[in-house]
Amino acid sequence: MVMRAASAIWEGELFTGKGTVSLDSSNAAGPIDVNWPARVEASNGVTSPEELIAAAHATCYSMSLANGLAKLGTPAERLDTTVNVHIEKTDAGFSITRSEITVRGTGSFDEAAFKEAAETAKKGCPISRALNPSIEVTLDAALA
Repeated sequence: MVMRAASAIWEGELFTGKGTVSLDSSNAAGPIDVNWPARVEASNGVTSPEELIAAAHATCYSMSLANGLAKLGTPAERLDTTVNVHIEKTDAGFSITRSEITVRGTGSFDEAAFKEAAETAKKGCPISRALNPSIEVTLDAALA
């Protein structure tokens, strides 16, 4: 079993407080500033849990799609993936309501094969599986 760790420090109340998050397993980043306005207003150079989920989803999805295309014998030259995670006020409070994947790929595959691999990656990436069925995960896949 593999385990990855991150840590957060928070000071003050939710709406006026501030904190930091660090990627502990890799020591790749941190401390990174985080606060409430970055979640529901402009980020102003500060991250949010939702942005971190979007980064994780974009990376996980790209890796899953790259693996799927390679297994078909048509590895990607490049995959440009963007994920937009939406946070909205719901009856239950603020909630992540959807994650929108947009991917553009270049390689020696045709568009139909690319789109089929893209759908498979959407369903198979561990972050997609963690999010779904709790939230809607959408996909816009096309050749670059």
